[in-house]
Amino acid sequence: MLLGFKTELKLNARQRVLLAKHCGVARHAWNWGLWLTKNILDRNKSHPEEKLKFPTAIDLHKLLVSLVKSQNSWYYECSKSTPQIALIALREAWKRCFKKTAGVPRFKKKGRRDSFTLEGTVKILGNNKIQVPVIGILKTYERLPQVLTKSCTISRIADRWFISFQFEIEQQAAHNTSIVGVDLGVKSLATLSTGKVILGAKSYKQYAAKLSRMQWINRHKVIGSNNWKQAQKQIARLHKQIANIRKDTLHKLTTLLAKNHGVIVIEDLNVSGMMANHKLAASVADMGFFELRRQLTYKCKLYGSKLVVVDRWFPSSKTCSNCGTKKETLSLSERVFECGHCGLACDRDLNAAINLSKTVS
Repeated sequence: MLLGFKTELKLNARQRVLLAKHCGVARHAWNWGLWLTKNILDRNKSHPEEKLKFPTAIDLHKLLVSLVKSQNSWYYECSKSTPQIALIALREAWKRCFKKTAGVPRFKKKGRRDSFTLEGTVKILGNNKIQVPVIGILKTYERLPQVLTKSCTISRIADRWFISFQFEIEQQAAHNTSIVGVDLGVKSLATLSTGKVILGAKSYKQYAAKLSRMQWINRHKVIGSNNWKQAQKQIARLHKQIANIRKDTLHKLTTLLAKNHGVIVIEDLNVSGMMANHKLAASVADMGFFELRRQLTYKCKLYGSKLVVVDRWFPSSKTCSNCGTKKETLSLSERVFECGHCGLACDRDLNAAINLSKTVS
């Protein structure tokens, strides 16, 4: 299976300029391709009798070389694979849009999610050096896995640069056959059927006041000025810190589950529906349910365990884990499940986790 690796780069001033140029080329190619494809769609809509062929990624690259690259010499300062892969990504974005699994692609803005992909000679040299096309040798802060890779993606978050790549790894055999039910919630991140409760980081709630203060101070700064740029960097750093704390908690939980249990049972939560509730939206987003499921998916494959996703309509909270009696209604304020049939009284999240674990025989 493929495993991803991402780490921060240790750069000098020249390298930072080169990386910024590559980001600019990738962004320009994407925006140009999006402008062209949108014009073709608009023209086909207004002239349905004489439709133009929607361009493939290869068609877009040929047009870019003949029309754009020849007119902008700064394209030749960067790797030729950078705009090519940006156009491939654009074509994939349009495919998802046509299949109605994603929205219409958007134009990219400088400084927001800057990234680019390089293909070609990518070699790992020693413990903390990697060689990439055009840019040369880049240093990292941590040890790199001694593997073979053909491409890498470099991205910027705030004022820090990161490199990521994928490599093949052998799937481990399962050593544990235990079944665990995991009930995800807002009060506590996860309640296991074993009785263990994992508290969420709630990093956004922890830094919400500080973030609000920084944004309030920044409100009157002139957009584009040096003071505004410095303030934007500070805000971006705080956002990154909040995200890092949340990801660290999720990584520890998912690794614990995938390593120590053979079967993990979770619910298929309607996260978008939960986010529609303005009273719960901030707390739901702060927990990171989607990221938790994403991590569990690949870690279960990595460690040889199995992930079971139960239908979202399964009444795990309303059903008694002892006798199986189902309640008609159960409000959010009722934190203790009390069964009127057998007299069971236990925490509602624990009751739901036990019911989830019983779905797998």
